[in-house]
Amino acid sequence: MIIVPVKEGDNIEKALKKFKRKFEKTGAIRELRARKNFEKPSVRKRIAKQKAIYVQHLRLQDEQ
Repeated sequence: MIIVPVKEGDNIEKALKKFKRKFEKTGAIRELRARKNFEKPSVRKRIAKQKAIYVQHLRLQDEQ
């Protein structure tokens, strides 16, 4: 459960922003979307490998 302490006189928008940030950090939405469709472990590994290659390629381009 996420608790956001709100002091008297504090802005509601500010408290809502804190709540949204904390909720996003928990990764609940990401996990729900991942569980929505089953993905085989081999597919997960392949995607992670492709992403790593892509990021490495970008870093090499950035250095040059």
